[in-house]
Order: sequence, then C-alpha cells, then structure tokens
Amino acid sequence: MNVGDLSRRETGERLAGEGLPLQFGPFNLSVRSDLDSFAAYAHQLYEPYPLPDTTAICDFHVQISAPRGLRRWLRRQACFGVDGQFPFAPYTVEHAFPALEWGINWCVATRAHHLLLLHSAVVERNGRAILFPASPGDGKSTLCTALVHSGWRLLSDEFGLVRPEDGMLLPIPRLIPLKNESIEVIRRFRPEAVIGPPFLKTRKGTVAHVRPPLDSIRRGQEPARPRWLIFPRWVANAPLRLESMPRSQAFLMVATNAFNYEVLDEAAFRLVADVVRACDCYSLVYSDLNEAIPALDELSNAMDG
Repeated sequence: MNVGDLSRRETGERLAGEGLPLQFGPFNLSVRSDLDSFAAYAHQLYEPYPLPDTTAICDFHVQISAPRGLRRWLRRQACFGVDGQFPFAPYTVEHAFPALEWGINWCVATRAHHLLLLHSAVVERNGRAILFPASPGDGKSTLCTALVHSGWRLLSDEFGLVRPEDGMLLPIPRLIPLKNESIEVIRRFRPEAVIGPPFLKTRKGTVAHVRPPLDSIRRGQEPARPRWLIFPRWVANAPLRLESMPRSQAFLMVATNAFNYEVLDEAAFRLVADVVRACDCYSLVYSDLNEAIPALDELSNAMDG
C-alpha cells in the first residue's frame, strides 16, 4: 500500500492523528502535522512511497506543527520535532514542507550510526553505483537529478549509506531538493520530471523538491555495489573535464565528507578505505548536462563491454 492509496482527507487525518507512516529505504518514519498546507504537499509528493507494515517499528517519530502557547496565535510558524524534542528555531509556516525534509535528513545524519554515512549523492545502473561527494554549490543535486531521469536509479541525493557487514550501499530514495537556478535547469532538461512547488526565501534560498522516478522508489530495498567515486564541480561555461584522481586524495575527501566518521572511529577508516579501493576515482568539471551525462554513461558502458 502506498500513500497514493489514501485519499487527501485520509492523509490529513492520519497526519493530524496517530501519524502517517512512511518508508524511505531502510528507515520507517511516522510523520505528524496539524498544518493543512503540509498535508496537501505530503499527499502530492509522497504519493508513490510505500506505507510500512502496521507491525513495523518506526525509527523516527517526526512532526511539523504550529508552536504551542501564545506563539501559536502571534505568528504563523511551524516547528520541527522528533521524539518530542524540538531541536531548531521555528520556521515560517510557508516553509513547513522543506523544514520537515531537512529535519528528516538531520535525524538520519545524527542517529543512524549503525551505518557509515557519507555526504554524497549516489546513483546506480546494472548493480554498480557512482558516489558523488561534493560541497554545497558544486552541482551535485542537479547532476544527480539529471542522471536519475536519464536511465540511472537514485539511491540518494544526500547520503551514501554504507552497510558495515558487506560494504554495500543502501538506497534511501527521498525527494531531491533543488535550489535556485537548478530548478529551471532541470525543468528545461527534463520537462517530464515531477517537481513540487517552489518555496521562496527559505534559509537556503528558493527550494523545490523533485520526486524520484517510480523505479527508484519501487527498488528502495535493493542495495548496490560502489564502483566509481566522482567529485563533481559545476563551473559556468567550462569545458567538460573528467580526470582520474589518486585514491589517496579521494580517501581524504570522502572521510572529511562523512557525517559520522569520528563516531565510528576505526570502523569508519576501514569502511572508507574499502569503498575507495572498490572504486575508480575521478574529478568532474562540467557546465552542460548534455555533455556530462553521456560521459558518465560511457563509464558504465565500458564496464558492460
């Protein structure tokens, strides 16, 4: 059963009551909200996501709701909460949906220490995955969105979830948040992409969420093996450059991009080393998706040839 099997009214009732259960890869969430605007966005953008079994244990109980007390009436705000705690300052109510999405990322990054959490987008084809560790502004989300609408499967836009027992990458195919100019870039590149409404003047600028293709969501329990580490950087009007990188340099860049490297200590060192050894490592400079996508397709095709 998926969220789309519920009516808009049923979705709102669950959000306002016992919570709407959602499954994102290895995590089960219960989401609560008393905001009508949030319920409308959730029903639209979460439509194909599976509802976990009623007996499943929820990893996180999250909510986005109006503040309590007098503040509820003085300003229209929304507060993100997890397990009864409210770790962030209130958001404007118009930004409730992106606030919840950011909050879920925060929950994974700070609590899922049974996995190594790399700060990286991950896409897969034919069982082999590309990891894209990158800093904000480097074009990671734009490139990831373009790839998953060009025959690749989304594992994640934000997390490389490494399973310690075998080094496999676990999917968590959540919505992809595009910011500012990237929104129109993807609208032009793939007009068929399902993109939610733009949220203006958020703490990260204008944000709109891209729903992954249905195949990525349906295969949300299917892991992949790391095969390439590619460090992307978008540079306006730059010619495409895909260049080999020493594994020693890649190791340092991956380790410093891990959310919980210090928490896992020696295990993190071993797991990062295993990922780097399993991968060919490259730096990528690009300005045009129509050049970058074929170059990455060629890497994958060369393996199949």
